[in-house]
Amino acid sequence: MYYSRKRPLDNIPEELTAIWSCTNESCNGWMRDNFVFLVQPTCSICQSPMEKGEKMLPAVVNTSPTQSKH
Repeated sequence: MYYSRKRPLDNIPEELTAIWSCTNESCNGWMRDNFVFLVQPTCSICQSPMEKGEKMLPAVVNTSPTQSKH
């Protein structure tokens, strides 16, 4: 028998999260705002400018001690 230790997906709480999404129509890159190191980030996939928005995502906490935007 197989027993998975992973939590079921329906138990992960979601919250409205601030994100940055790529402005290039052919690129679907995005990143969470609390994982960005620049005030105005560029897309890591296509290097296009990014715009701020919101998305329903699983709750994640960034515990990095060096989290400061330049």
